[in-house]
Amino acid sequence: MSTNTVKATPRRDRPFSWQNLGKTIAGGYVPLLLATMVVFVPLLWMMLSSLKAPGEIVTTNLTWLPKSPSFQNYADAASTVPFARFFLNSVIVTVIGSTIKCVLAVFTAYALVFVRFPFKRVIFLLILVALMVPPQVSVLPNYVLIAGMGGLNTYWGIILPGLGTAFGTFLLRQHFLTLPPAILESAEIDGAGHWRKLWKIVVPVSVPSIATVALVTIVSEWNEYIWPLIVTDHPDMMTLPVGLTQLVNSDGSTQNWGMLMAGAVIVLLPILLIFAALQRYIVSGLTQGSVTG
Repeated sequence: MSTNTVKATPRRDRPFSWQNLGKTIAGGYVPLLLATMVVFVPLLWMMLSSLKAPGEIVTTNLTWLPKSPSFQNYADAASTVPFARFFLNSVIVTVIGSTIKCVLAVFTAYALVFVRFPFKRVIFLLILVALMVPPQVSVLPNYVLIAGMGGLNTYWGIILPGLGTAFGTFLLRQHFLTLPPAILESAEIDGAGHWRKLWKIVVPVSVPSIATVALVTIVSEWNEYIWPLIVTDHPDMMTLPVGLTQLVNSDGSTQNWGMLMAGAVIVLLPILLIFAALQRYIVSGLTQGSVTG
Protein backbone atom coordinates (compact mmCIF):
# COMPACT_ATOMS: atom_id res chain seq x y z
CA MET A 1 0.00 0.00 0.00
CA SER A 2 1.49 3.36 -1.02
CA THR A 3 0.79 6.67 0.52
CA ASN A 4 0.98 10.01 -1.22
CA THR A 5 2.85 12.68 0.63
CA VAL A 6 2.46 16.33 -0.14
CA LYS A 7 5.47 18.52 0.42
CA ALA A 8 4.71 21.80 2.08
CA THR A 9 5.96 24.76 0.10
CA PRO A 10 7.31 27.72 2.06
CA ARG A 11 4.90 30.59 2.35
CA ARG A 12 5.95 33.64 0.38
CA ASP A 13 4.87 37.12 1.27
CA ARG A 14 2.93 38.98 -1.35
CA PRO A 15 4.82 41.92 -2.88
CA PHE A 16 2.49 44.48 -1.31
CA SER A 17 1.84 42.70 1.96
CA TRP A 18 2.40 44.57 5.22
CA GLN A 19 5.24 42.20 6.15
CA ASN A 20 7.08 42.77 2.87
CA LEU A 21 6.56 46.54 2.97
CA GLY A 22 7.76 46.68 6.56
CA LYS A 23 10.95 44.77 5.71
CA THR A 24 11.60 47.02 2.71
CA ILE A 25 11.13 50.21 4.67
CA ALA A 26 13.09 49.07 7.74
CA GLY A 27 15.91 47.44 5.81
CA GLY A 28 16.20 49.79 2.86
CA TYR A 29 14.58 53.20 3.05
CA VAL A 30 15.28 53.99 6.71
CA PRO A 31 19.07 53.36 6.51
CA LEU A 32 19.20 55.21 3.19
CA LEU A 33 17.33 58.18 4.68
CA LEU A 34 19.60 58.27 7.73
CA ALA A 35 22.76 58.11 5.60
CA THR A 36 21.44 60.88 3.35
CA MET A 37 20.65 63.09 6.33
CA VAL A 38 24.10 62.56 7.85
CA VAL A 39 25.69 63.80 4.62
CA PHE A 40 23.18 66.40 3.47
CA VAL A 41 22.09 68.15 6.70
CA PRO A 42 25.55 69.64 7.51
CA LEU A 43 25.87 70.89 3.93
CA LEU A 44 22.40 72.44 4.06
CA TRP A 45 23.18 74.09 7.39
CA MET A 46 26.43 75.52 6.00
CA MET A 47 24.71 76.96 2.93
CA LEU A 48 21.89 78.50 4.96
CA SER A 49 24.32 79.89 7.53
CA SER A 50 26.28 81.63 4.77
CA LEU A 51 23.14 83.74 4.17
CA LYS A 52 22.60 84.66 7.84
CA ALA A 53 23.78 87.56 9.92
CA PRO A 54 26.40 86.72 12.61
CA GLY A 55 23.81 87.08 15.38
CA GLU A 56 21.63 84.40 13.85
CA ILE A 57 24.40 81.76 13.92
CA VAL A 58 25.87 82.15 17.41
CA THR A 59 22.68 82.21 19.44
CA THR A 60 20.69 80.07 21.86
CA ASN A 61 17.59 80.28 19.64
CA LEU A 62 18.75 78.43 16.55
CA THR A 63 16.66 78.74 13.41
CA TRP A 64 17.16 76.96 10.12
CA LEU A 65 16.07 79.67 7.72
CA PRO A 66 17.72 83.11 7.75
CA LYS A 67 15.41 85.96 8.71
CA SER A 68 16.71 88.20 5.94
CA PRO A 69 18.85 86.25 3.45
CA SER A 70 21.84 88.23 2.21
CA PHE A 71 24.98 87.61 0.18
CA GLN A 72 26.92 90.09 2.30
CA ASN A 73 29.01 87.28 3.81
CA TYR A 74 30.25 86.37 0.34
CA ALA A 75 31.18 89.98 -0.36
CA ASP A 76 32.99 90.22 2.98
CA ALA A 77 34.91 87.02 2.29
CA ALA A 78 35.96 88.24 -1.16
CA SER A 79 37.13 91.58 0.24
CA THR A 80 38.97 90.10 3.23
CA VAL A 81 41.21 87.71 1.30
CA PRO A 82 41.94 87.42 -2.46
CA PHE A 83 39.46 84.64 -3.15
CA ALA A 84 39.61 85.23 -6.90
CA ARG A 85 43.34 84.49 -6.87
CA PHE A 86 42.83 81.46 -4.63
CA PHE A 87 40.15 80.17 -7.00
CA LEU A 88 42.39 80.64 -10.05
CA ASN A 89 45.26 78.82 -8.34
CA SER A 90 43.00 75.90 -7.42
CA VAL A 91 41.67 75.67 -10.98
CA ILE A 92 45.19 75.67 -12.45
CA VAL A 93 46.52 73.08 -10.00
CA THR A 94 43.45 70.85 -10.31
CA VAL A 95 43.19 70.93 -14.11
CA ILE A 96 46.89 70.33 -14.75
CA GLY A 97 47.39 67.84 -11.91
CA SER A 98 44.28 65.75 -12.53
CA THR A 99 44.86 65.67 -16.31
CA ILE A 100 48.43 64.41 -15.95
CA LYS A 101 47.36 61.91 -13.29
CA CYS A 102 44.61 60.43 -15.46
CA VAL A 103 46.86 60.19 -18.53
CA LEU A 104 49.62 58.50 -16.52
CA ALA A 105 47.08 56.10 -14.99
CA VAL A 106 45.78 55.13 -18.45
CA PHE A 107 49.30 54.59 -19.83
CA THR A 108 50.46 52.61 -16.79
CA ALA A 109 47.37 50.40 -16.65
CA TYR A 110 47.58 49.69 -20.39
CA ALA A 111 51.24 48.72 -20.09
CA LEU A 112 50.54 46.42 -17.14
CA VAL A 113 47.85 44.56 -19.11
CA PHE A 114 48.77 44.62 -22.80
CA VAL A 115 52.55 45.16 -22.96
CA ARG A 116 55.04 42.40 -22.22
CA PHE A 117 58.08 43.47 -20.20
CA PRO A 118 60.11 41.99 -17.33
CA PHE A 119 59.04 42.30 -13.68
CA LYS A 120 55.51 43.37 -14.59
CA ARG A 121 54.00 41.56 -11.61
CA VAL A 122 56.57 43.09 -9.26
CA ILE A 123 55.69 46.58 -10.46
CA PHE A 124 51.99 45.90 -9.93
CA LEU A 125 52.76 44.61 -6.44
CA LEU A 126 54.60 47.86 -5.68
CA ILE A 127 51.55 49.79 -6.87
CA LEU A 128 49.39 47.81 -4.42
CA VAL A 129 51.87 48.60 -1.66
CA ALA A 130 51.62 52.30 -2.55
CA LEU A 131 47.86 52.10 -1.94
CA MET A 132 48.54 51.08 1.67
CA VAL A 133 51.13 53.77 2.47
CA PRO A 134 49.67 56.95 4.04
CA PRO A 135 50.49 60.04 1.96
CA GLN A 136 51.65 61.86 5.10
CA VAL A 137 54.74 59.62 5.18
CA SER A 138 56.14 61.26 2.03
CA VAL A 139 55.53 64.88 3.07
CA LEU A 140 59.00 65.50 4.54
CA PRO A 141 61.03 63.84 1.73
CA ASN A 142 58.94 65.64 -0.88
CA TYR A 143 59.44 68.98 0.85
CA VAL A 144 63.21 68.51 1.00
CA LEU A 145 63.25 67.57 -2.69
CA ILE A 146 60.98 70.38 -3.88
CA ALA A 147 62.70 73.00 -1.70
CA GLY A 148 66.09 71.89 -3.01
CA MET A 149 64.84 72.27 -6.59
CA GLY A 150 63.47 75.76 -5.91
CA GLY A 151 59.84 74.72 -6.17
CA LEU A 152 58.43 76.58 -3.17
CA ASN A 153 55.60 78.99 -4.07
CA THR A 154 55.35 77.58 -7.61
CA TYR A 155 52.64 75.68 -9.45
CA TRP A 156 54.92 72.82 -10.40
CA GLY A 157 56.06 72.52 -6.79
CA ILE A 158 52.44 71.97 -5.74
CA ILE A 159 51.61 69.57 -8.59
CA LEU A 160 54.75 67.44 -9.04
CA PRO A 161 54.81 65.29 -5.86
CA GLY A 162 51.26 64.00 -6.34
CA LEU A 163 51.35 63.03 -10.01
CA GLY A 164 51.34 59.29 -9.31
CA THR A 165 47.94 57.72 -8.63
CA ALA A 166 48.03 54.13 -7.43
CA PHE A 167 44.24 54.00 -7.11
CA GLY A 168 43.64 55.09 -10.69
CA THR A 169 46.22 52.65 -12.04
CA PHE A 170 44.74 49.77 -10.04
CA LEU A 171 41.15 50.53 -11.06
CA LEU A 172 41.93 50.91 -14.75
CA ARG A 173 44.10 47.79 -14.79
CA GLN A 174 41.29 45.73 -13.33
CA HIS A 175 38.93 47.08 -15.97
CA PHE A 176 41.34 46.54 -18.85
CA LEU A 177 41.65 42.88 -17.83
CA THR A 178 37.94 42.41 -18.59
CA LEU A 179 38.16 43.66 -22.18
CA PRO A 180 37.64 40.92 -24.82
CA PRO A 181 41.04 39.90 -26.22
CA ALA A 182 39.48 39.28 -29.66
CA ILE A 183 38.97 43.02 -30.22
CA LEU A 184 42.61 43.85 -29.69
CA GLU A 185 43.77 40.79 -31.64
CA SER A 186 41.73 41.82 -34.66
CA ALA A 187 43.14 45.34 -34.46
CA GLU A 188 46.65 43.91 -34.23
CA ILE A 189 46.03 41.81 -37.34
CA ASP A 190 45.01 45.00 -39.14
CA GLY A 191 48.39 46.47 -38.26
CA ALA A 192 47.41 48.64 -35.29
CA GLY A 193 50.18 49.40 -32.80
CA HIS A 194 49.89 50.00 -29.09
CA TRP A 195 49.24 53.73 -29.52
CA ARG A 196 46.36 53.16 -31.95
CA LYS A 197 44.87 50.31 -29.90
CA LEU A 198 44.96 52.46 -26.79
CA TRP A 199 43.21 55.55 -28.19
CA LYS A 200 40.95 53.89 -30.78
CA ILE A 201 39.76 50.85 -28.82
CA VAL A 202 40.69 50.74 -25.14
CA VAL A 203 39.95 54.35 -24.16
CA PRO A 204 36.53 54.64 -25.93
CA VAL A 205 35.17 51.48 -24.26
CA SER A 206 36.60 52.49 -20.87
CA VAL A 207 35.01 55.92 -20.54
CA PRO A 208 33.05 55.11 -17.32
CA SER A 209 36.15 53.81 -15.53
CA ILE A 210 38.29 56.72 -16.74
CA ALA A 211 35.57 59.19 -15.66
CA THR A 212 35.53 57.58 -12.21
CA VAL A 213 39.30 57.99 -11.90
CA ALA A 214 38.99 61.58 -13.14
CA LEU A 215 36.31 62.42 -10.57
CA VAL A 216 38.28 60.95 -7.66
CA THR A 217 41.44 62.71 -8.85
CA ILE A 218 39.71 66.08 -9.30
CA VAL A 219 38.17 65.91 -5.83
CA SER A 220 41.48 64.99 -4.19
CA GLU A 221 43.39 67.70 -6.05
CA TRP A 222 40.80 70.39 -5.31
CA ASN A 223 40.55 69.54 -1.61
CA GLU A 224 44.28 68.99 -1.03
CA TYR A 225 45.30 71.04 2.00
CA ILE A 226 48.44 69.79 3.73
CA TRP A 227 50.88 69.91 0.82
CA PRO A 228 49.87 73.35 -0.59
CA LEU A 229 49.95 74.71 2.97
CA ILE A 230 53.54 73.50 3.40
CA VAL A 231 55.01 74.65 0.08
CA THR A 232 53.25 78.03 -0.19
CA ASP A 233 53.50 81.01 2.13
CA HIS A 234 52.61 83.76 -0.36
CA PRO A 235 48.92 84.60 -0.92
CA ASP A 236 49.40 84.76 -4.70
CA MET A 237 50.15 81.01 -4.79
CA MET A 238 47.69 79.68 -2.19
CA THR A 239 44.80 77.45 -3.17
CA LEU A 240 41.23 77.71 -1.87
CA PRO A 241 41.56 75.27 1.08
CA VAL A 242 44.65 77.13 2.26
CA GLY A 243 42.87 80.42 1.63
CA LEU A 244 40.21 79.40 4.14
CA THR A 245 42.96 79.35 6.77
CA GLN A 246 43.80 82.93 5.85
CA LEU A 247 40.12 83.79 6.22
CA VAL A 248 40.03 82.29 9.71
CA ASN A 249 43.17 84.16 10.77
CA SER A 250 42.08 87.48 9.27
CA ASP A 251 40.12 88.52 12.35
CA GLY A 252 41.64 87.38 15.64
CA SER A 253 39.14 88.98 18.01
CA THR A 254 35.81 87.52 16.92
CA GLN A 255 35.03 84.97 14.25
CA ASN A 256 32.52 85.92 11.59
CA TRP A 257 31.02 82.48 11.15
CA GLY A 258 28.78 83.60 8.31
CA MET A 259 31.82 84.72 6.34
CA LEU A 260 33.59 81.43 7.07
CA MET A 261 30.54 79.49 5.92
CA ALA A 262 30.47 81.55 2.73
CA GLY A 263 34.13 80.72 2.09
CA ALA A 264 33.45 77.03 2.65
CA VAL A 265 30.55 77.15 0.16
CA ILE A 266 32.86 78.75 -2.43
CA VAL A 267 35.30 75.85 -1.97
CA LEU A 268 32.60 73.17 -2.04
CA LEU A 269 30.32 74.38 -4.86
CA PRO A 270 32.61 73.57 -7.85
CA ILE A 271 33.12 70.01 -6.59
CA LEU A 272 29.36 69.52 -6.24
CA LEU A 273 28.86 70.69 -9.82
CA ILE A 274 31.56 68.34 -11.12
CA PHE A 275 30.12 65.46 -9.11
CA ALA A 276 26.65 66.15 -10.51
CA ALA A 277 28.06 66.10 -14.04
CA LEU A 278 30.02 62.85 -13.62
CA GLN A 279 27.96 60.95 -11.05
CA ARG A 280 26.28 58.73 -13.64
CA TYR A 281 29.67 57.21 -14.44
CA ILE A 282 30.58 56.37 -10.84
CA VAL A 283 28.58 53.20 -10.28
CA SER A 284 29.19 51.80 -13.75
CA GLY A 285 32.87 52.65 -13.55
CA LEU A 286 33.40 51.04 -10.15
CA THR A 287 31.40 47.91 -11.02
CA GLN A 288 32.84 47.24 -14.47
CA GLY A 289 34.67 43.97 -14.33
CA SER A 290 32.99 42.79 -11.14
CA VAL A 291 30.68 40.47 -13.10
CA THR A 292 32.18 38.06 -15.59
CA GLY A 293 30.41 35.76 -17.96
